This record gives sequence, structure tokens and C-alpha cells, in this order.
Amino acid sequence: MTSTRPVLTTPVLLLMATATGLCVGGNYFNQPLLESIAVALGTSHSAAAATVTVAQVSYGLGLLFLVPLGDMFDKRRLTVGLMLAAAAGQALSGFAPTIAVLAVGTAIAGLFSVAAQVLVPFAATLAEPERSGQAVGTVMSGLVLGILLARSVAGLLAGIGGWATVYRVSAAAMVVVALALWRALPTSRPAERIGYGTTLRSLGTLVRTQPRLRTRSLLGALSFASVSALFSTMAFLLAGEPYGFDEVQIGLVGLAGVAGAVMANLTGRLADRGLAQLASGAGAAVLVLSWAALAAGAHSLAWFLIGMVAIDLALQAVHISNQNIVYALAPAARSRINAVYMTTYFIGAAAGSALGALAWTSAGWTGVCVFGVAAAVATALVWLVDLRVARRAVAVPA
Repeated sequence: MTSTRPVLTTPVLLLMATATGLCVGGNYFNQPLLESIAVALGTSHSAAAATVTVAQVSYGLGLLFLVPLGDMFDKRRLTVGLMLAAAAGQALSGFAPTIAVLAVGTAIAGLFSVAAQVLVPFAATLAEPERSGQAVGTVMSGLVLGILLARSVAGLLAGIGGWATVYRVSAAAMVVVALALWRALPTSRPAERIGYGTTLRSLGTLVRTQPRLRTRSLLGALSFASVSALFSTMAFLLAGEPYGFDEVQIGLVGLAGVAGAVMANLTGRLADRGLAQLASGAGAAVLVLSWAALAAGAHSLAWFLIGMVAIDLALQAVHISNQNIVYALAPAARSRINAVYMTTYFIGAAAGSALGALAWTSAGWTGVCVFGVAAAVATALVWLVDLRVARRAVAVPA
């Protein structure tokens, strides 16, 4: 791989973190605006809500089919190109006259927002080996903050200039940041060129030949399924008795998850010290315990907030540890490894959201907590399996 110095200064790292937050956060703008979108575009609530699914599905397709391109092309050129395409999608959404046009804009923005998932392994590549974990943690902190702030910013800007304002502002910001990345990032081309078909087929090869990619991907999927069950149902709990919160109050409760951004950076530093396995094990344990606090949160806001903070800390401890471990498995294939890992992670989130909603419908908050803790316990069990796999890999080196 060829690259140009300076490789990764702190300002460049922070710029990459900002870019990931903008890219991924854009997929969450529509969630607090659905009522306004339905009224403004003269459509039904279900049609407006469908744009949430469009964003999720298009992002998932980008993870599988676009992120592997990072092992084929110059990552700087790829990242900037994807960001500009995502900005075009946001701009189209911001000027959409109908729900159909908004859906197309949302799909374009979601598909190309995976520029963020090209940047994460790129940061690990550019960083000095002893600081790669910290680099990944910093970039992921930006991603977490982007997701958390997206809903609040969307609501605030909607109050100032209407529902479309956040899309227009985001499009302009993404263009500015993309151009800044073009100036700041070094070129990073693969040592050998491989075809797109070969690249996609190699995803299966990586899954087949890398046991820890399998265990860590499953670990990530189960942990995110547990957390997604919370995110997909917490509004129902908080809007009902005994809380009766409105959308703004529920959004403010959700900001408790900002603790996850702090944990992302801390976990990256622990990974640099060789403690990724310990950090993920601790995260799995806290994930299980957090559901006890969330169960008590049915009647106590204090316990609910404690559970929210704990579950976000746990998820980031597991997720950032996973990323640092899998990136080290095959440094020349980091983008493809990230595609496998993040696609599995995303599937876990989608399954957790669906099963969490089903649990709520069937058994209320108790049902959600039962599912959430079951997924958390499964996460801990897979961590034990991964521990054995890691020990076998050390005992029998390739």
C-alpha cells in the first residue's frame, strides 16, 4: 500500500470522526420528523415511516456491496466520492416535492453513507500500530455522537425552517467535509488490484478461514440485537404510564447514550494495550446486568437512565473491541472484513428491533426485558467461545 505523509495527525483524525458522524447520522434525520413529513407531503403515516426502512435497507446494501471497494481502490478517492454521492441524496431529500422523491433521496443517502465504514478501517491503517485502537475508538466516537445528535438536530432545525432544513444543511456540510478530507487524507492504494467479483467472493473465503471473524461478528450481532430491542420500544414505555413523556422528553432521555461515545475512545485505548478481550468480556457482563436496571426502569426513571448509560457503555466496549480484533486478522483485507462484520452487526440490529417490538406487543416491557437479557446472555456465551478460539489460535500458530 502506498501512502503519503503525514499519515494521521489529531486534526485529521477528528475530521474523519466528524465525517463518520455526518454520514451515518443522516440516516436518522427522518425518525423524529415523520409527522411533519406526512403533513407537508400530503401522505400517510405509514408511507412516511417507510422512509426509515428505506434508509436501513439501503445502508445494509452499501455495507455489503460498497464497503469492500476499500480493498480495491484508493480509499481517499472512494471516501470522498461516496460522501459526495450521499450529500446529493440528502440534497434531493431536502427539496423533495413528493414522498416518492424523498424515498429516492433517502435511498441514495443511505446507500452511500457507508463512506463512514470505509473511514473506520482506514483510520486503523493510517495510525501507528500502537495507536490503531485509539484511532478506531476516536472515529467511532464521532459515529456514535452523529447518531445521537441527528434526531435532536433534526427536530431543532425543523422548528426553525421546516422538516427539510436538516437535509439541506447536512448536504452542504457533507460537501465541505468531503473536500476537507480530500485535502487532508493521504492516498492509500492496495498493493495489488483485484476484480469486484473476486472481491465479493473473497468475503465468503474470509468467513470460512477466519474463525474469530465468525465469533466476533456473532458477538457483535447479538449485543446489538439486545440494545436494539431497547431502542425500538423505549418510546412506548416512556410515552405511557407512569411517565407520559412527549417526543422531546423521550429524545432527551435518549441522549444518555452519549456515554457510549466516551467508552468507544476508552475501549480503543485498552485495545492498544492488548486488553480487547478483557474489555469485550466486561462489556458482555455489563450488558447482562444493564437489563436488571432497565427492568426496574418500568417504574423508576433513575433506574431507567442507569440502565441506558450501562447498556450503551457495554455495547461500545464490545463493538470497538470486536473491530480492533477483526481488523488485525488480515490487514490487507480490512475493508472486506469490515463489510462482513458490519453486515452481520446490522442484521443483528434489525432482528433485535423486530423481535423487541414483537416482545412488546406480546408481553409489554417485561417481554422486552426477557428478550434483551436473553440476547445479552447469548453474547456472553459467544464471548466464552471466542476466548477458546483465540487460545487455540495462539497454541497452534499458522
